[in-house]
This record gives sequence, structure tokens and C-alpha cells, in this order.
Amino acid sequence: MIKILVVKLSAIGDVIHTMPSLNAIRKHYPDAHITWLIEEAASSLVVGHEALDRVIISKRKQWVKEILNPSCLNNIKKVYRFVKELRDTEYDLIIDFQGLLKSAVLIALARGKRKTGFDKGMEHMEHSYIFLNERILPVNMDNHALLRSLMLINALGIKSKEIEYKIPVSNYTRNITDKLLERHGIKNPGILAAINPVAKWKTKLWDNRKFALLADKLIEKYNASLIFTGSQSDRSTIDKIMSCMSQSAVNLTGETTLKNLAALYKKTKFLISTDTGPMHMAAAVGTPVIALFGPTAPCRTGPFGSEHKILRSGLDCSPCFKRQCSTIDCMKQISVEQVMDAVDSILS
Repeated sequence: MIKILVVKLSAIGDVIHTMPSLNAIRKHYPDAHITWLIEEAASSLVVGHEALDRVIISKRKQWVKEILNPSCLNNIKKVYRFVKELRDTEYDLIIDFQGLLKSAVLIALARGKRKTGFDKGMEHMEHSYIFLNERILPVNMDNHALLRSLMLINALGIKSKEIEYKIPVSNYTRNITDKLLERHGIKNPGILAAINPVAKWKTKLWDNRKFALLADKLIEKYNASLIFTGSQSDRSTIDKIMSCMSQSAVNLTGETTLKNLAALYKKTKFLISTDTGPMHMAAAVGTPVIALFGPTAPCRTGPFGSEHKILRSGLDCSPCFKRQCSTIDCMKQISVEQVMDAVDSILS
């Protein structure tokens, strides 16, 4: 039986983009034993996936955080157990979908006959290719991230034209999600709409007052039940947005797991989002996305599929891929009216 190790450690969107490749690998090797090596933050996305036999979870961020703590000896033991788990199998094929130094180090530690991934020439690779014994010719970065993953396995002889995610969401998770909405007064809504307004880069953010005005317009025009989503750290930002609103909405920040979020977005008519992981989650469950793009390139990391709406200001300097900018005009020049027109288009 062939043993395969898929290496994609983070982040949420990147993990989602790798799922079609995972499903293609399973179809090509139906009897293989397939393991996914992933970091803790995104691990719940793949735990229970029907194409996987095993998930190995790296808690790298936690280990680094605790390295100088008094309990550092216990921390070292945890790292040792992780490395032991990583090395307990000799894999026939290891595929590096990450292409970063953090994945390369783990691939170097793992035991594998074929260690494969893209050769030098791809952006942001951090020389990860030096740990591979089978290097694939680099592809154009302007291909979508999801397609680049498929190109990688295609070069290994694993062909696929289907785009399937199969995020493992159970009926139990769906029921929990229904109860969460009911607890916030949402039951059998006519139009359930979601806004995910926060992103890690400051240059990806849209004005809070515009989000508030947009939310009010959605509720007034469509009588929509409106929910805001995000992580616990996003709560203060979304509280500020909601404080500027004249209508009532629901703040679900910090109240959903990743699988709850998948179940939630599956129920919504559309999601309005900045360029961030939940945007890809909605696209993966088949929900139309209205995505606000500024410093990044939608051809590379936009919501995958033709049903989505990408909004950009059209400035010559965009995309710049910068995390810092003195003006952020590329985001500021996207108007509330543009977003409302996109919503009209989707609902019609």
C-alpha cells in the first residue's frame, strides 16, 4: 500500500485551496494511506476529511511561544513526540504544497522516498526546494493558488479536472449552527446575508463606516437578516461597525469554529468579505462571494469560481502586495454603491 504525506501547514484559505488536490490524489490512489501534516489553527478543516486516513498536527506557534517559559522542558518533550510521530512512517511520496522554510524543515525531518514540490523560481519560497529530491518546474504565480496545487500534482502524473473540496461538516455541526442562529433570534430568515469585514493586513481593510452604511442598506432594501463573522480578536472592530449602524445585526465573532463557519456560510445567500480565509470558505461551500480587493491579486487568491463578484478600484498601483501603505486608496475608492450593485446582480 502506497503511503502519501500531504504537507500544507497553513493558512485557512491555502488549506482550502489544497483540498481539490487532496481529492484528486485519493481518486488516483484509492487504496493509499494518506496523511496530512498541518498546523493547529487550520487543522479542524481537514480532521475527518473522507480522503484522509491520518492528520498530524504541528503546534509550532505554541511551542515557539512557550520556549522560554519555566515549563520549557515539557515543551521540548512535546516537540520530541511530534517529531517521533512525523518519522514513524516511511512515505512513498511526500508533496510540499506549502513551499516555505517551515514546511521544508519538516519535510527534511520526515522519512520519504520521494520528496516533491516546486523548484526554485516561485515567489516567497524561502529556498524550500533544497530539501526536495524531486523538483517540479515552477509555474506562473498569476495562476490561481488552487490551480497551482493541481499543476503540481499533474506534473506527478495525478490528473484531475474536477474541483471538489468536501469540507467535512457533520449533521451535528449543522444542528449546532442552526441553534446558534436561533439563539440570536434568526430562524427561517428570508435572506440571510453575511459580512466578514476584517483581514490581517491593514491594507486589505475597508472603512468601518462604509461597512455600517452597507449593512443598513442591505437590511432596509432586502429585509435581510445580517450576520457579522470573524475571530474573537475581530470583535472590537465589528462592535465599532455595528455602533455606527441604525439597523440591528448579529455579531457572531468568536462564536464559530471553522466547521461551524462552513455550515453557516452554506445557509447564507451571499458573503461580503475582504481578502481573507473565510472568503475562501464561503466559495468552497458554494456561496456567492462579493470580495473587496486592493493590494492583492484576485487572479491569484480571489474566491475561486465564476459566480463571485470581485470589486476593485482599478488603481494602477494595485496589486502591490504591500502590508503598509500611506493612503490605502485602492480600498478607499471602492464605494458602497459598487457593493450594492454586486448584491443586486447576485440576488437577481
